This record gives sequence, C-alpha cells and structure tokens, in this order.
Amino acid sequence: MNQSPNQLFSVEGKTIVITGGTGILGSVMAKNMAAAGAHVVVLGRREDAGKGLVNDIEKTGGKASFFKTDVLDKDNLLGVKKGILKTTGRIDVLVNAAGGNMPGATISPDKTFFDLDTKAFQQVVDLNLLGTVLPSQIFGEVMAANKKGIIINISSMSAFRPITRVVGYSAAKAAIDNFTQWLAVEMAKKVGEGIRVNAIAPGFFLTEQNRALLTNPDGTLTARGNAVVNQTPFGRFGDAEELIGTLLWLCSDASKFVTGVVVPVDGGFNAYCGV
Repeated sequence: MNQSPNQLFSVEGKTIVITGGTGILGSVMAKNMAAAGAHVVVLGRREDAGKGLVNDIEKTGGKASFFKTDVLDKDNLLGVKKGILKTTGRIDVLVNAAGGNMPGATISPDKTFFDLDTKAFQQVVDLNLLGTVLPSQIFGEVMAANKKGIIINISSMSAFRPITRVVGYSAAKAAIDNFTQWLAVEMAKKVGEGIRVNAIAPGFFLTEQNRALLTNPDGTLTARGNAVVNQTPFGRFGDAEELIGTLLWLCSDASKFVTGVVVPVDGGFNAYCGV
C-alpha cells in the first residue's frame, strides 16, 4: 500500500534519542523532532540546559525527557538505557550528536605538527569516535533485539577533506564515516534490513565551540571565517534549521532503502575546488 508524503516522512510516536542534545545543533534537532510528533530523549552533561530544553519542548506541546549522560561512560549509558526504556518503552532512532574539539588537538599557525599534544588528540578522538561507538553499541542493542531502528551519526566536512589546524577532529570524523559504513553493513547482514545506519556531514554552522574562531566579537568574520565562506558557494554559514530536512528524511520511511551513506549539508563546500 502506497504511503502519502505525510506518512512517508512521519516520525510520529517514535522515540528519538539525541546525544549531545544540549548543544546548538542538538537542541535544534530535538525541538524540531518533537514538533514533528516524536518523543525526544535529550542526552547531555549539562543538566540545567537539558531540563530547560525539555521544558521548552513541553511548553509547545511536545514530548521530551532528559538524562544526564557521559557518552564515554559505559555504566552510565547502560543506566540511561534502562531509564529510557522505563520512560518510553522503546528506542527507535539514535542520533549521535555528541562531539567537539579542544585547543590541544589543533595546530595553530605559530605551531607545527611536532607541537601536537597527543593526550588532547586522544581525548578528541575518544569524544567523537568512541562517544559514537559506545552509544551505538548500547542503544543499538535494543534495536537489534527488535530488528528495527535507525542510527544517525554526525560527520563533518573535515572527514571529506582534512581541514587545516584541526588534526584530531579531522581524524576522528574521518573514522566516523568509516564506522558508519561498517556498522550499516554489519547490521544489515547480521540483523536485517530493519536497521539502517547513516550519517549527516554538516558544513560550517556557528556553534558554541567555533564561534570565536570564525567570528569577531562585533560579529564580523575572522580570516578563517572569511576563508570558509569563500569556499562555500552559497557564501554563508549554515543555519541549524537547515539540517532538519535531512534528519527527518533519515529518521523516516522516506529513506527506507538508504543505509551506509554520509549526506553533506554544506552549501556546496565539498563540491567547490576554489578554482
């Protein structure tokens, strides 16, 4: 039986778990998925921000829950899984939005590769890669038992083409792309087509972590911000809301035959060679 477009793109009644859900991109995802009828489970380390986000969602008639979560703590994640199942009884979608960078894992213009803080490099790789693998393992087990579910990882433009300075972040996000493809095949072969694994690769969006790097206090662009905009055919940064169409597609039956792909949402950044 054919589905109407509304049914095809529906997430009504689904439980969507979002790690890093208190960040700028994660919170926009949470609000929009709740507005589309999902019960959104926000996971993050900042309890005040998480509870505030849930309150905002509930004020507009949406359904949401918050669990204080460390994506690198397996015992914590196991406890959160129990809490989610007790609250909603199901886990339909996992969005691995937790991640980030730190100064020690970057190479500033006045430094070289030989100045790299390898401990910071490891921390960035752990946060972005292991912080995706562990939630996928723990929440994905629920999906495997039900033979149905969706995992969506968050990649980056630095996975497609290594971005200068951010050596740790680039390495971790490149690994996310590989892991996305690997897990898509693993799930399809061993569990069945009911579980799909894909990723979204955002272009440049202003967040709490990169705002100072890309913009000056007066809102004008830094030299790096200008370089990014000049490399983006649309000539601007993305708006977090512009990720939602792709997210909704990947969360719904509209992408039922799609697995193992990384979808750029980048204003043409990756397509442009600058010549």
